[in-house]
Amino acid sequence: MNFELLANNVEKIHKVTSLYAKGAVNQLLTIRNWMIGFYIVEFEQSGNDRAEYGTQLLTKLSKKVEIKGLDRQMLGTCRLFYQRYPQICATVSRKLRGIDEIEMLPKEFDAENSYLKNVENQICDTASRKFEMPPDVLISRLSFSHLREILPIDDPLERFFYEVECIKGTWSVRELRRQISSKLFFRAGISKKPELLLRQVDSEDFSKSLTVKNIYSLEFLGLDGKEAVTESDLEEAIMEHLQEFLLEMGKGFCFEARQKRIVIDDEYYFIDLVLYNRLLHCNVIVELKVDKFRYEHFGQLNSYVSYYKECEMTEGDNPPIGILLCTEKGEKMVEYVLNGVDEQIFVSTYMLHLPDKKQLEEFLLAELKELGV
Repeated sequence: MNFELLANNVEKIHKVTSLYAKGAVNQLLTIRNWMIGFYIVEFEQSGNDRAEYGTQLLTKLSKKVEIKGLDRQMLGTCRLFYQRYPQICATVSRKLRGIDEIEMLPKEFDAENSYLKNVENQICDTASRKFEMPPDVLISRLSFSHLREILPIDDPLERFFYEVECIKGTWSVRELRRQISSKLFFRAGISKKPELLLRQVDSEDFSKSLTVKNIYSLEFLGLDGKEAVTESDLEEAIMEHLQEFLLEMGKGFCFEARQKRIVIDDEYYFIDLVLYNRLLHCNVIVELKVDKFRYEHFGQLNSYVSYYKECEMTEGDNPPIGILLCTEKGEKMVEYVLNGVDEQIFVSTYMLHLPDKKQLEEFLLAELKELGV
């Protein structure tokens, strides 16, 4: 292959996928970009005249093909896409079979071509498939705009986590970007227990599983500049940003009540927030605290969850779940308090602002230390 053939192949791929993109724009755009990335990598590794272009390859290629949207940066993204997801080769030829103009495509993408089969076999032999989304699911459930947000992440497990959560939560690109920025992967604790993620994916319908995060990012409440935040402030801000709060909680959450009044032994008690998860078919009791986790917080929440289990469950409901949101928690205290308790009570912390770079570095170093890295 030489540079002229590389440019010609890119133009052919773009032309064919554009002709056929009427009913499957997103999927064919993803396939197009993977194929372009494939050829760029092939040229860089074995192109006859690759030495003439060096680091200027992408700049010169974008000028040569003159395709709208395929600038130097986008070509670099295509290259990275192929490098991150080489396993998609198993799907490319199948997705292209219904295209009338398939004979126009470069011969490497013929379903019967031995070269593509060899690439596929090499990947199957060498790549770990443990934390890997099936290619068909990846292409059909995530747009390339979503994948573009995930591509810069180096860790395959972390990429896999965001793929799963994005599909589960049907996130917009904006929401995916926000969750990556707020380090959801680490807040959810998946880095310490990757088997939890695999368990969700292996379940019959992983959209019906719930990830309770270690840390919830509530920077959208706008309380980071307030010197002293009360529980009332926190609750009021959540009500003003209810949509964002429910998205942060996870998929399937619906608002049911605020300051829900209940009666136990002729005394009134008030539950901060009552949510309902339509996928899990259960109530979720949320208690808000503006201080560090204490034992009495657990007793309060446990009482509310027990009350709902006995007095509020209706036919078809699953047992309620309790989530305590506090500013800090001692891991040992939480461990001792929750020891022997059914997995219906969770203790999480929340952030009222996104951590700065230094805080993020400290946070990640602490995570790595716990992982023994």
